[in-house]
Amino acid sequence: MSDKLIEAAKLPNIGYSEKDWDKTAASVTPGFIYDEVATHRKSEGVEGYLDLCKGWATAFPESRATFHNAYVIGNTVVLELTWNGIHTGPMMTPNGEVPATGKSISMRAAQVVEIEDGKAASIRQYFDINTMMTQLGVS
Repeated sequence: MSDKLIEAAKLPNIGYSEKDWDKTAASVTPGFIYDEVATHRKSEGVEGYLDLCKGWATAFPESRATFHNAYVIGNTVVLELTWNGIHTGPMMTPNGEVPATGKSISMRAAQVVEIEDGKAASIRQYFDINTMMTQLGVS
């Protein structure tokens, strides 16, 4: 059971890493809630989540998740991962657009994923935005 929950928790990230939006959409429930704590962005529903994913993919087209650890508590999975990519496109921030820097990022993250009926019902993602901005040379 734990392995199935972990795989379901990883699927939205795998879909994102492959930039396969159909796979990403199929991995979450219709009422999916995404909460990106570091940026204060939150979406409800599949389309809102895909819009956020596509925004990150515009800024970091080759970005990928690398999984390190997974912990299961009931129907909740906690993932430890690293996001890696190269900033080759514009990145939207609360302070405006950051043009491509051509610089690489490697950013550790943790996600708390609630699973319902074999799909992600919500993800709360925590990552170190200060490390990312420092790696990009943006303050």
